[in-house]
Amino acid sequence: MMEYLPRTTRICVLPAGKPLFSECATSVEIEDDVGGEFVVVRQDTAPGRGSIAINPDEWKAVRKAIDDMVAQCRKPAA
Repeated sequence: MMEYLPRTTRICVLPAGKPLFSECATSVEIEDDVGGEFVVVRQDTAPGRGSIAINPDEWKAVRKAIDDMVAQCRKPAA
């Protein structure tokens, strides 16, 4: 029997009480395009927008989420 384990691959940082779809929400995710895992930071995923704006008040929480996701990236199989 194959063993299954939970794995966190996304953290959403947002002001307390705001919904996940809030424009203030910042998503930090581990992705893999078959070349190895990497971390992606997204905010306001409206088409045509390619930047994020980080409020100084949220920086510590966003930085911690990025650091946590980078630490969890797995090395590609040799």
